[in-house]
Amino acid sequence: MKKKIVVAIGGSSGSIYAKLLLDKLSTREDLIIGVVMTDNAKINWEIEIGPWNPSDYEVNYYENNDYYAPFASGSAQYECMIVCPCSMGLLSRINHGISNDLITRATDVILKERRKLIVVPREAPYNLIHLRNMTSLTEAGAIICPATPSFYSNPNTLDEIALTVVDRVIDLAGINQSDTYRWSES
Repeated sequence: MKKKIVVAIGGSSGSIYAKLLLDKLSTREDLIIGVVMTDNAKINWEIEIGPWNPSDYEVNYYENNDYYAPFASGSAQYECMIVCPCSMGLLSRINHGISNDLITRATDVILKERRKLIVVPREAPYNLIHLRNMTSLTEAGAIICPATPSFYSNPNTLDEIALTVVDRVIDLAGINQSDTYRWSES
């Protein structure tokens, strides 16, 4: 049985996190991956990385207005959803249950089904509204994993820095990986 994962790409800066996440997950035989992204995410992807082409990845791609996507319903049994990167506007809509597109509908489904929602906010600094929204989402069962890289692996490239966040997200999703830095392990 393949594990079903939704990757939602929000419109904040930080497309590198989503790209590296898709690079690592899309070639795995043990996963079914649904991908959806906001219009602003497509714009930022193009600015930060280059043209977005869903056929570059072995995923099922859905437009953000496609309510027929399987993960728009709990009966499809997607086990985990990762919102990476997540703007504060998207985080607020998720927190307040505003299901006005596929991403916010799918996050609502994941939360109501008591499945794993991992939100990767990419913003700094946080204001009180951001913090309260993150607190409320955590209380609702989501995991907030800010796009805050670590440096004890001595990363040398931008990709290696971003991978410190992506690898943490993959671990949180419960997906086994062997090609990542582990503290105090050789």
